Amino acid sequence: MLLEALYHVPRDKWAYAYDVKTIHLRFRTKRDDVAEVHALTGDKYNWGGTFQELPMEKAAHDGMFDYWEVDVRPRYKRLAYAFKLSSGNETVYMLDTGIQHEPPAPPGELFEFSYIHEIDVFKVPEWAKQAVFYQIMPERFANGDPSNDPDTVEPWGGKPTRLNFFGGDLKGVLDHLDYLSELGINAIYFTPLFVAPSNHKYDTVDYKLVDPHFGTNETLRELVEACHKVGIRVVLDAVFNHSGEHFPPFQDVLKNGEKSKYRDWFHINQFPPEVKDGIPSYDTFGFFGNMPKFNTANPEVKQYLLGVAEYWIREIKLDGWRLDVANEVDHHFWRDFRQVVKQANPEAYIIGEVWSDSLNWLLGDQFDSVMNYPFADKVLEFFCGGMDGYNFSNEMGSLIMRYPQQTNEVVFNMLCSHDTPRLLTRVGNDKRKLKLCVVFLFTYIGTPCIFYGDEVGILGDSDPDCRKCMEWDQAKQDRELHDFYKLMIHLRKQHNALRQGRFRFLQATSNDPCIVYERLDDKMHFTVWMNNTDKPRTLSHPMETEDWRDALSNEIVKPKNKMMNISLDPFAFRILYRHLT
Repeated sequence: MLLEALYHVPRDKWAYAYDVKTIHLRFRTKRDDVAEVHALTGDKYNWGGTFQELPMEKAAHDGMFDYWEVDVRPRYKRLAYAFKLSSGNETVYMLDTGIQHEPPAPPGELFEFSYIHEIDVFKVPEWAKQAVFYQIMPERFANGDPSNDPDTVEPWGGKPTRLNFFGGDLKGVLDHLDYLSELGINAIYFTPLFVAPSNHKYDTVDYKLVDPHFGTNETLRELVEACHKVGIRVVLDAVFNHSGEHFPPFQDVLKNGEKSKYRDWFHINQFPPEVKDGIPSYDTFGFFGNMPKFNTANPEVKQYLLGVAEYWIREIKLDGWRLDVANEVDHHFWRDFRQVVKQANPEAYIIGEVWSDSLNWLLGDQFDSVMNYPFADKVLEFFCGGMDGYNFSNEMGSLIMRYPQQTNEVVFNMLCSHDTPRLLTRVGNDKRKLKLCVVFLFTYIGTPCIFYGDEVGILGDSDPDCRKCMEWDQAKQDRELHDFYKLMIHLRKQHNALRQGRFRFLQATSNDPCIVYERLDDKMHFTVWMNNTDKPRTLSHPMETEDWRDALSNEIVKPKNKMMNISLDPFAFRILYRHLT
């Protein structure tokens, strides 16, 4: 065994309380190097009476390592533990004090999980585990009230630019709630709604006032109430990293300079605040002079922004916040933000916009979830021919091992957004590849999100082209694709195994882009078969039982001589299931 590859620390994603009775332990070994790993567990005050040797399951792998996992339910909420590793004739033990070849003498020198304190358990909203999100840019979804259109409004469906307007508003969303309910989604994420001069509204001027081109605060209240009546949750976008340049406190700084009482609300590096050669003399989002960055460590700024967060939770019974540019705001602010929001609504869902490994924000004291752009990147790379099944399984295993299980169950998975090209564009306008991506999205662990219009085949390159108007003319919609989305949403919502069940690759090999994977809980077992090539393929995998059915047609599908053989057209899939109870 390569001892240098062994790794465990008694904290964060390696040892954590999943709930008030269960501790999850994870352990890392070199890829394909160790045959068995056992967790030696017990109570340090009563080791002999509580000792258990628990086999660990190989839960995931990446290109270099295997990751082992076990659920432990300690009798007294305390846990002392070590690991026993076996390969051939070799056995070693890993303790808190290091690696040794002799069995430990408990309880000394063991790792410890001192106590499961309920207040410390990372709890995520249960409803988010069941959610299917639909992301809406209000300006581009539907124009329900032409009387509030901007003066410069253009005809619906025109070419989007960074500056133009088409008149979408909240009344337009309200008018199409039946469409959303019929599609099957049960949660909406809105990009910013508050007063701002741009079409995207990420340059906020008034954080407590709905932009008049979208409607009024009362319109938003009416919309949220209507959503709740049909079982749809609502999450708004919080832009707390920066404001717009027309935000009154920043205007005061521009006017009064160093004498402004708001000078410390922002990061002013040099007075007067100005932009020279494209570089502002104050910190901003990127280098956009019209988006000055807040000093969130300033007590007045913190009080103001936390007041905004609480206001909308209480005012309209908001179900959560998506946090823009969340990784550039200090952790102290987000810890206080969580306290305020969860006190106002304990089931509020907090999603941070962080594009890379986000563990620092996902340890129970800040966010519930993040926008999982690494998921989108790897899925699209795979289904667009950029890697084989072996490397894809490595990449997905690495993503699963990034976070504790409760985060994985609600991580915000999407295939595109207002910041990326459209899904159909990203797969080269090949609807077969799009369907493979969507099947994977809806049969994978986490909370899936659809970007408005993807379900009817809207195309679009990078911003601003991805922000096209929703197509409401059914003659111009891809209705077959719409019905496919509807089918996959229904399948996911119908079966807990597809939401919270275990995920594992069954077949993912080198130089072959075809994969087979499974999702299962204690009631249902699903297998998903994908031919990610341009030629017909037959995929085979051992199956002991004969009680399989097609999940979409309910047709009986039996293995032959305990080998399941699934013939698939190019870029096609099949989903099978069986009942376990």
